[in-house]
This record gives sequence, C-alpha cells and structure tokens, in this order.
Amino acid sequence: MATTSVTSPFASMPASSMADSSSTAKAADDANATSDRFLKLLVTQMQNQDPLNPMDNAQVTSQMAQINTVNGIEKLNTGLQSLSTQFMQMQVMQGTALVGRDVVVPGNHLAVKDGIGEGGYELAGAAKSVKLEVRTATGQVLDTVELGAQKSGMHSFEWKSKDKVPQGVDPSKLLFKVTSSTGATDARTEATALMVDRVNAVSTSGKSLNLDLEISGPVDYSKVKSFN
Repeated sequence: MATTSVTSPFASMPASSMADSSSTAKAADDANATSDRFLKLLVTQMQNQDPLNPMDNAQVTSQMAQINTVNGIEKLNTGLQSLSTQFMQMQVMQGTALVGRDVVVPGNHLAVKDGIGEGGYELAGAAKSVKLEVRTATGQVLDTVELGAQKSGMHSFEWKSKDKVPQGVDPSKLLFKVTSSTGATDARTEATALMVDRVNAVSTSGKSLNLDLEISGPVDYSKVKSFN
C-alpha cells in the first residue's frame, strides 16, 4: 500500500507565560516602595553624618547606582510580563480560528469514514520496514499492513476497512499501532502514531494555550503537528 507524506505545514507555537494585571501592579508598587525606603535612609544618613568624617562621594554614587539598577530590572520584568500577556491574548485570537477544524496530533485513534481509515505516523529516523496494525478497543488485531521502507519525518496512510471489521465492532472506535525497523540488526527506530482530531474549543488554562479536542480532550497547542 502506497504512502504519502503529510502535505500540511507543521504548526508550532511556543508556550508563553501569562501574567495578570494584579501581579504587574504589585511588582510596580514593590519597586516604588523599595526606592522610597532607600531615599529616606540615604537622606537620614546624610543628615546625621559625622561632620569630621563625611560620607564619601563615591559611596553615595555607588548606592544610587545600585537602586537605579534595581528599578531598571523591575521595569524590565514589568515590560516582559506585559508582552507575555499580549502574546497570550494574540494566541487565543489565533486559536479561535481553529474551532471546528481538523488537526493532526499524537494519538492512535483511526478515523474511519466511508470505509477508509486515515492516520499517520512520524519516524525519528529512516526505516527499512514499517508495519501497521489495526486493532479494536479490546486489542484484537483486525489487519496487518506492510508499509515498506520510509524516510524520517511525517507520513500518512489510508486503510480500507471493507470486510475487515467484524459485525458488532464499532468502526469509529478502532485503534492502530505503527512499528518500524532499521534493517539487518532489526533495531527499531521510534515511530509516533498521529491521528486526526477536531477542535471544539480553545482555552488558556495553566500557562499555555490549550485546544479542547473532540477525541483527545485538552491538548497543548505545541503538540499540534499540522492542521487542515
């Protein structure tokens, strides 16, 4: 049975941290409080210094430089938190466009429609032999297909279910397994099963964008291999 590479582009979106407005405001208040305390201590120290042994100008300059450095770091952190929040909001807006669309994610559910089961797999390295097994939810093997030698990367396959699904077995709940071998030594190369799933909703629970998939449930956006 011939196989073809998945033609859809890879979809990759790194997880970003999300910060709320209350934590940003708190960080700003803490920075201001630290600055105020430092200035009050410095003024008090200068007012009560020994006239015969005044403070060294270099020491005052050094202390001022230290508080400016602290303020600079606090402002940088606040700016990064703001950018992170904006980036997460942008991800949510982009993610809503995926609702109702099919995506390819790691999984072994075999999508059977009109007698054709569609699935895929990703090889970590080139394989001289790739084998596909179609199973029921209870583990019964319905069919075994030799897919031949394949290059590393993503591949798709089609499985004809006609006369291969016993009566009483729900074709919508079939599973599959892909195994691969590098050749003479029978050493195996990693093969990750890929399945088609549908996006029902998007959410920002935790610190990254999640897709609520019809079969797989919540899946991190970074797990999506491609979408149609």
